[in-house]
Amino acid sequence: MYIADFHIHSKYSRATSRNMEIDSLSLWAKNKGVSLLGTGDITHPLWFAELRSKIKETDKYGIYKYNDIDFILTGEVNNIYPKHGFTRKIHNILFFSTLAKAEKFNKSIGKYAELLSDGRPILQIDSKILVKMVKDADEYGFVVPAHIWTPHFSLFGANSGFDSIEECFEEEINNVLGLETGLSSDPPMNWKLSQIDKFTLISNSDAHSPQKIAREANVFFSSFDFNELKEILKTQDKKKFLFTIEYFPEEGKYHYDGHRFCKICLSPEETIKNNYICPVCKKKITVGVLHRVIKLADRDENNVKAKKIPFKHLVPLDQIIAFVYKKDVNSVFVQNIYSQTIQKLGPEMHILLELSEKEIFQNLSEELANGIKMVKEGKVFVSPGYDGEFGKIEIRYDIPKDPVQQTLF
Repeated sequence: MYIADFHIHSKYSRATSRNMEIDSLSLWAKNKGVSLLGTGDITHPLWFAELRSKIKETDKYGIYKYNDIDFILTGEVNNIYPKHGFTRKIHNILFFSTLAKAEKFNKSIGKYAELLSDGRPILQIDSKILVKMVKDADEYGFVVPAHIWTPHFSLFGANSGFDSIEECFEEEINNVLGLETGLSSDPPMNWKLSQIDKFTLISNSDAHSPQKIAREANVFFSSFDFNELKEILKTQDKKKFLFTIEYFPEEGKYHYDGHRFCKICLSPEETIKNNYICPVCKKKITVGVLHRVIKLADRDENNVKAKKIPFKHLVPLDQIIAFVYKKDVNSVFVQNIYSQTIQKLGPEMHILLELSEKEIFQNLSEELANGIKMVKEGKVFVSPGYDGEFGKIEIRYDIPKDPVQQTLF
């Protein structure tokens, strides 16, 4: 397996850990079992300088290496601009094939943003213009809309997005090679929209701290160069792109509708009954991902499932440990158990995806082994996230397989 997480951030992005630097990232990539990391924040001058001094070219075009981890040049930008009578706020992930071409792009956008202010700069330019600028700087470069359902900053976002991909990118739509599902949606939710069919779905962590790397990721058969990746995405090659690793979408912090400060979490049906008004503060509710998907859906996802790149729902190992032992996920106790586990059995993804049940029970405590087994069987319950609050997951030993669907919908 060759596991890739294309979308992360550096210490130069707002609300990120100071440990989001190259040495820590490469260490945690090894802990997780990630083969390829996006650099993130490629537009930030200080981060760009650090990358240029440390990552080295490989024999695969567009792939760099540091501390035995492969890197690909990526960054996220925040496009805010008026279009068709509304202010649009769209996050996009940029992919570049070389440092020289990424630097050329950075110079071209310098007049639109203060690049030193944030690793994810605000650009007051249309998303379709962004695509043109990427192509002008790098003929091989491409754009992937980020976390496409997030209410506030995304392609389909309820508050500032579009109802169609073509409306957003217009004549540049063919230079958009994929769509990022985001933590609050999974592939089956996206398969409900026929307009998504020609785009490959990718899943990434959007990590703001090293421990969050690969909470969502992409699993390929083997390594690739930059243009091979483009071809895989263009053709949705199921032999080379094996599956995506997904959160249970209910864990995402925008899955349901609600108001965080009022502690109100509503299903789409409840939101409609309340006329989109919060029952506590009487202000407009924040419409979540599931509601938005239902609104734009035009078919049943089962009609196309066999044609699509598969996926697997996972819960990060530290969250499993925290639940099993009833401890905070960031506690020293949980981090110690996590370290001991990967030292004994190998990287996290090897444990969760490749180790047999027998090997897991032979080498781990019965409680932890059972927790991993339940997650693999889908025996979890998730209180859905809403309006910026992550969902809360429980591993359930007394309920049938696929309880999330049975419990929540």
